[in-house]
Formats: sequence, C-alpha cells, structure tokens
Amino acid sequence: MTIANPPTPVQTIEYPESDGQPMAENTKQFEWIVTLEGGLAAQFASDPNVFVAGDLFWYPVEGRNDIRVAPDVLVVFGRPMGHRGRYLQWAEENIAPQVVFEIWSPGNTTKDYTNKYRFYNKYGVQEYYLFDPDRKELLGWLRRGDDLVEIEFMNDWVSPRLGMRFEWDGDELKLYHPNGERFKTYVELAQSVEAERVRAEAERARAETERARAERLAAQLRARGIEPEA
Repeated sequence: MTIANPPTPVQTIEYPESDGQPMAENTKQFEWIVTLEGGLAAQFASDPNVFVAGDLFWYPVEGRNDIRVAPDVLVVFGRPMGHRGRYLQWAEENIAPQVVFEIWSPGNTTKDYTNKYRFYNKYGVQEYYLFDPDRKELLGWLRRGDDLVEIEFMNDWVSPRLGMRFEWDGDELKLYHPNGERFKTYVELAQSVEAERVRAEAERARAETERARAERLAAQLRARGIEPEA
C-alpha cells in the first residue's frame, strides 16, 4: 500500500505595515508631509476614485516583501479612497501610484534618495517630487517613455496629474490647488475655520440687530395708527 506524503504547508508571506521608524525626523518635515497629504486629500475628496496617503508602504511585487518603499505622500488615480495598512499593488488592479512626494530628511543620504528614484523609475511612477525645506531646494521628475526625466524649471510648474502649482516666493515654497487656493498648514486651516466662525457670528449679530430695529420701528408706527409696509 502506498502512503501519500502529507501536503507541504503553504508558507504565508507577511507584508509588514511598519518598519518601526518615525514618520518624520523633525517638525518641519512632518508639517510638510501633513500639509501635502491633507491638501491633496481635500482636493480630491469629491472623487471616490483617487487614493491619497502618507507614509504608507507600497509593495509592487506579489511574493516579494523585500521590495517596498514608503513615500512621504503618494497619489493613486483609479483606486478608491479609504483606509489601508499598506498598498499591495497586485490587489489594487496592479495600478502603481502615479505621483509621489518625498520631503528630504536630515537622517537620509543622497544614496537613499538615489535608490528611491530608481525604485520609482522602475515601478511606473509618473511624477516624482523631492523637496528639501532646509536647503530650499525643489526637484521634480516627469515620466517620458520608460524613464523619469528631471524637470528643468520647477518654479511655476503645474503637475500634469494633480493640477497643483509650485511657486517660489523668495525662498519660500508655496503650493496652489488648481482653483488658485494655496495649500494651508493645519494651523492655518484652524485659523481660517475660526475666522469664518467669527465672521458668521458677526453676521448673525448684525442680522439680529437689524431685525430688532425693524420690529421697534414697526411698533412705533402702529402706536401712531400707521400700519407698517410688509
């Protein structure tokens, strides 16, 4: 009698969601990441088929958990918005992020970013932007054919996929949405909300004062036997 060997168990490959490293090394880098991710998420909030994320592992090759990168910000057109622990490209109709951003970290080296460029170039990124807030330097690459080619002039550059504009105002980099509104930091957004609340309160107070004045005038007219106009 032949005794069959038991089937070899299939090894499950894990795709970690974190490498234990912090999202940013300093407050300046963190502020830029949050501003970019939040601004782009707000810009595409009405489009259910645009996914925006920050510091999320992207695995482009099934079965290879050693091939991965975590862009500071990534944008994927053609994939639904929603929460993910990592971006498994083969589970996302094999759509690679089209746009990625990196904010230069003091703890990284030129070699680190060279390796990232090679990764993005190999795995199909269409636009790659690298900003160093300390050196006030902005670099960008746009896919032409099979390669990401450096953009010669970044001042007033408009992203083909995002529609956002990059502008240097002196030594300050400003980002603008397609509608001309500037990307705002979390603090600036909070201040805008507070300013709008104060304005709305003032408008309500003005309307209430006007209503009370009209009622007093109507009462005075009635007291004189005059019916106020409607």
